[in-house]
Amino acid sequence: MQRVQYLRSLLFVPASSPDRFSRALATDADHVILDLEDSVLPDRKAQARDNIAAFLEASPETKLIVRINGTDSPEFVHDLMLCEANPGIVGILLPKTETSADVEKAAGTGKSVWPLIETAKGLLNLSHISCAEGVDRLTFGAVDLAANLRLRPGSQGARKVLDEVRVKLVLHSSAAGLAPPVESVTTDIRDMAQTRANALMAYSMGMRGMLCIHPNQVPVANEVFEPSQDEIAWAKRVLGHPYKEGAFELDGQMIDAPVIARANAILEQTPR
Repeated sequence: MQRVQYLRSLLFVPASSPDRFSRALATDADHVILDLEDSVLPDRKAQARDNIAAFLEASPETKLIVRINGTDSPEFVHDLMLCEANPGIVGILLPKTETSADVEKAAGTGKSVWPLIETAKGLLNLSHISCAEGVDRLTFGAVDLAANLRLRPGSQGARKVLDEVRVKLVLHSSAAGLAPPVESVTTDIRDMAQTRANALMAYSMGMRGMLCIHPNQVPVANEVFEPSQDEIAWAKRVLGHPYKEGAFELDGQMIDAPVIARANAILEQTPR
């Protein structure tokens, strides 16, 4: 099962708009998500699947993630068949994931699964979802989850609740040995200051990478979630120290196992 490693930005593109596939892949987004769910009208789902299949047949080296329709949709089985049949699809973004059984259905394709937490039930089942076979990493849909929880959009209370969601995603990801979770979308595609603020908060809380719905958000996410040159240089110095075991001093700072782990994590989040 192929897993996605390095990550800063993931750009959504409606699978019903094949003219936008190549343009999305030409951006600096680390991954492109072709969407079969919310951005595609019900009567265009089949054509959207055909668009993905045709594009991957013409571009066999391309690697994509696909957001399929949920397990309660009549399109679910057809979406899974598409994913299983195309090696260029390396991950499945599974909307409204609520149980480990949901994950197992998608993982049966042999693809890595990205559970998208969008309901209270999914949030309460995180301990089971995060440990399900085939999970790559967790993310959440802030808009759908806020609606499900009856939060007031943009309010301080909504922010507190959604920050608690981020905490839970970080904790369960770490406990299950997963890669860090991915931040939700910022819906205002004109306000890059808000996109940056959301990304910085998510980064400070332990998340890595961000879902994007407009190409202009990609460079912002890339900048925020990519370690600075100073951080990279520090990590290389730490890991290049000829220590044998235990702790050592570097620039007046005591370096031990947790600090070494942080240095490794920084380099893992650095473009090769």
